[in-house]
Amino acid sequence: MSIASVETARLVEVVGPAPVLLTVEEAAYCLRIGRTTCFALIRTGELESLMVGGLRRVPADAPASYLARRRAEQRAA
Repeated sequence: MSIASVETARLVEVVGPAPVLLTVEEAAYCLRIGRTTCFALIRTGELESLMVGGLRRVPADAPASYLARRRAEQRAA
């Protein structure tokens, strides 16, 4: 086992499995934007989200999907 895989194994033990859903604040942090801006993207439908009980959650892959769409739009322009 290499040193890198040992370090990765330790990280997984400490951090745990990757989250499936993010809070709005976590999604904003991933995109390096503010919480208010993140809510605005959700409100306009640009960033996917869903309600779980009374809580707004963002699928973990939604920030990357949003970024990919924005990059494609800029390339097309």
